[in-house]
Amino acid sequence: MRVVHNANKGDDDCFDRLFSYFQSQFSQKIVEGVPIRKNVFLVKTAKQSWVLKGYQSINKLKLQEAFTATLRKEGFSKTYRFLVPPSGEPPFLNGLYFGCIEYIPPNQTGFSFRTQRNRQEGLTLLNSFHETTARFAARYQTLLSQADLYEKWIERFDIFCHHRPFLRRFIDHSLLSELVSWGNWSLEKMSSSHHLFTKEPKVILHGDVAHHNFLRAKNGELYLIDFDLIAIGPPVYDYLQYANRILFHLDWSLTNLWQHKQMKAYLSNKAFLSALAYPADIYREWNRLMREKSYTNERKVKQVIDLSLGQFFLRKKFVQQIQRLAE
Repeated sequence: MRVVHNANKGDDDCFDRLFSYFQSQFSQKIVEGVPIRKNVFLVKTAKQSWVLKGYQSINKLKLQEAFTATLRKEGFSKTYRFLVPPSGEPPFLNGLYFGCIEYIPPNQTGFSFRTQRNRQEGLTLLNSFHETTARFAARYQTLLSQADLYEKWIERFDIFCHHRPFLRRFIDHSLLSELVSWGNWSLEKMSSSHHLFTKEPKVILHGDVAHHNFLRAKNGELYLIDFDLIAIGPPVYDYLQYANRILFHLDWSLTNLWQHKQMKAYLSNKAFLSALAYPADIYREWNRLMREKSYTNERKVKQVIDLSLGQFFLRKKFVQQIQRLAE
């Protein structure tokens, strides 16, 4: 068995033991094992490839299995299947239950948000996902949490503000104050208009519409993957997150954002507009840096500083435009 990794000697031993365990669970000989990310592995046999993903409880694994099966039964085929483990039971190791997931061979050209074509294709796929999950969201009401973007963002804002004195080591005081003022204005406006979100029929949200959760397959088709953060809520929550992910590539231009069909539908929605001003990505990354105590890692700090300041003045004009429109 060939185990591929880029780790130190201690991690090498851990990976070797892990894949030796996986081999004991497979009837076919594993010819290669590749860690993809934490607790996710690609396992290849002579006849088949699998993705093994660890879940903290058997219930979380069963929920993912049931959800993806329901998706496909309801007509959404652009995702993976969970497969029956070779041993008949999910492998269990180090407190994790490993699900066996269909391996979808990736295209040499990966998916990103850099092009208009890709961005629109991703939105079209996300819209199809929402249309499908709307048909069975009621069946998952007791299994999934209710998404509350406003409360989530208040908490994220409060944590960011709590760390503000420490963040002055990395960001100029005046710029930091502006970042706080954007979030404060956005939340104030959302408090009086976020009821507009509830007018939409509820769906099952993906919850993490980052580019790496869209997979361009070898056959050219686009797939949606990784449903760890699914929740019940209005589709606009996913679209807001998607907008926050793509605006960097649009030079923070509302005009460019409205060129995407699904975004244009919210042009006159003041709740959507005010939410666009909220710097969700900046708060998220600084909060993560503080939570993980990674502020001594120069590379990670630089990445978050670049995110915060790299397009600061373009973003400032964007927020000012939204503030005029939302008044």
